[in-house]
Amino acid sequence: MSWLDEVHFDENGLVPAIAQDATSGKILMMAWMSRDSLRLTAEKKEAVYWSRSRGKLWHKGEESGHTQKVVDIRFDCDEDVILLKVEQQGGIACHTGRESCFYRQLEGDQWVEVEHVIKDPEQIYSNK
Repeated sequence: MSWLDEVHFDENGLVPAIAQDATSGKILMMAWMSRDSLRLTAEKKEAVYWSRSRGKLWHKGEESGHTQKVVDIRFDCDEDVILLKVEQQGGIACHTGRESCFYRQLEGDQWVEVEHVIKDPEQIYSNK
């Protein structure tokens, strides 16, 4: 049995994956992985996800240059969530130009942006 057979993928063949900064422990983003993307991630030591919107494999940073070097791959006790400990290249994980996709915080009854934009997305994705 392959190590991939131990992962419980959902009915769409996907498993949620959390990217965490290997040094600070900060949660950077959540994305989906297919069996192929998880295998490629382990082989390349760089994060490869499954883009549900594009319907294809997505090598993180393929357009922005903000790749994720994978330091460690873990999964939870239910075997249905992947945790990637990564070194985020360029310090930006979010397509909004922020360090983390989790930049909004609930304060009272509203969401407040609590992290600043490091680089304007127009500059990051100018080659689109």
